[in-house]
Order: sequence, then structure tokens, then C-alpha cells
Amino acid sequence: MGSKVAIAAGLVTGVIVGGMVVGGLVAFLPATGAAAPTPAPTAAPTMPVAASSSPVASSAPADSPSVSAGASPGTSAATAAAAFHVGQPAPRLVVPTVGGGTIDIASLKGQPVWVNFMATWCPSSVDELPLMAAFAARYADKGLVVIPVDVREDEAAVAAFTDGLGVSLPTGLDKDGAAQSAWGASALPVHFWIDKDGIVRDGALGGIGPDVMATGLGSILPGVTVTP
Repeated sequence: MGSKVAIAAGLVTGVIVGGMVVGGLVAFLPATGAAAPTPAPTAAPTMPVAASSSPVASSAPADSPSVSAGASPGTSAATAAAAFHVGQPAPRLVVPTVGGGTIDIASLKGQPVWVNFMATWCPSSVDELPLMAAFAARYADKGLVVIPVDVREDEAAVAAFTDGLGVSLPTGLDKDGAAQSAWGASALPVHFWIDKDGIVRDGALGGIGPDVMATGLGSILPGVTVTP
């Protein structure tokens, strides 16, 4: 037993020769002549720059094109406006309607028009169409015309869809997607607000609520305070 204690004491002694005892623990020092390692500098954290989902600043001049929503973060106002044809004449739109008849947007000049490209499979359309119908009824005396345009679906399916929602808006049928292409409505649903002169004044990608809808309508109903 004595020899084992002596051996252990010798080992501890040999360890402490190259170090120092701090609070009962052995702290090892670097060998003579060796520089202590310098910790790598830590870069300061970079804060991400927040990008607004709406490319239009609140200080924009009154005559500047305004896009309610739907632009990708970082998209400039000019790029977003161009994507929605804001400030330009509305593209041609002549489509058959559910139940018979034809919608020709050119014949509606003199009236404010809200065009919505949609599809029955899109959850946002389920939420948006009843809201759109309510706005159409509220501002009918202002001449407002609200036109949903279903893209590439069967008329019977579209009729069942709108009937199920209790919506009686005149619904266009873009059977071959030609109107969708002409308007650049690649993502569904998408909204366009056109003034009485046939000029697109605002646009938004779907998934919007009554607040954005009211903003869009405000752009084509001058003198009217549109509330959500």
C-alpha cells in the first residue's frame, strides 16, 4: 500500500511541475517560448434588412402607381406596378360567362371594374369571392362591376363552386388560359382594379382580406371613402 501511495504522489508531483494549482484544480501553462493561442475574432452579427411586402411607401405622390399587395420582398414599386399593368390600359378581356353570355371589358368603359383571376381549387378564392360579392353589392350604385374569371376549368365545376358559396357575380371562363396569359396572371388568385377610363390603378396577389380590397377599390372610386 505504501509503494502505491508513493507512486501516485510522484505522478501528481510530476504533473504540477508543468502547471499551477488553482482552487484545487491543476491549470496547465503553455510550454516556455510558445505563444498562447489567440482566439479567432468573432464577426459582429449582421442584422437582416427587413423588406416590406408592399413596395409602395406611404409618402408616394398621389399620382404614383400604387400596388396594394403581392409583390415579392425587395421588389421595387416600378417593377411591381409593371407586373400588374398599373398606369396602363387594361389588357383585352373577352370571355364567355357561366350560364351563357360574354364579358367584354371594353364595353364597361365608364364604369370602375374589379377583375379577379381565380380557380375553384384555390383556398383563397373560397375566402375572397363572398367578400368581393359584398363589395359589389355595397358599391353597385357607384357603377362598380366585379368580374371573377376562372382559369382552365369546366363550366359545371365553376357553377357548382360559386353556387356553393352563394355568389352570383358574373363569372368569366378563361377556358384555354389565353386571358390569364395576356394579363400576366401566372399566380392565382390575382386582382386588378380598373378605373372608368379603362386604366389599371391597382393590383394584388390573392390571399388578401377586406382591408386590401378596400384600398384597391379606393383607387378606382374617386371621392368615395371605401371601408373594409
